[in-house]
Amino acid sequence: MSQIEWSAGLALGVDPMDDTHREFIDHLNALAEARDGQMLERFDVLYAHTVAHFEQEQRWMQQMPFPAMHCHVAEHEGVLDVLREVRGHLNNGHYDVGRVLARELAEWFRGHAATMDAMLAQVLQARGAAAKAA
Repeated sequence: MSQIEWSAGLALGVDPMDDTHREFIDHLNALAEARDGQMLERFDVLYAHTVAHFEQEQRWMQQMPFPAMHCHVAEHEGVLDVLREVRGHLNNGHYDVGRVLARELAEWFRGHAATMDAMLAQVLQARGAAAKAA
């Protein structure tokens, strides 16, 4: 069962960011739909994608510089901390924790994209950097 579906309402108008967000949603839904035997593999794909996703946004923020960078990066770090903690539970066969993560991460993403990522997208667009963001 999908936790979140891509929609026009999630689009922020910066193609590389929107593409990455679509991929994040795909990986998140794959985790949510994983059977126990697939959970670790799908989690690891989501984790690797999330690390690259957050690093990409941080590079954009550093290049500007972005006024709210500290808050944005701190939120990303909090998510990565949770992901690392969940990996430990999955290693111990607690696959239900992976499903809870998928549900909660979908809710987090909706809010994060609508606030922090939307602000980043607006600044990228205002500075004419959206085309260079790739």
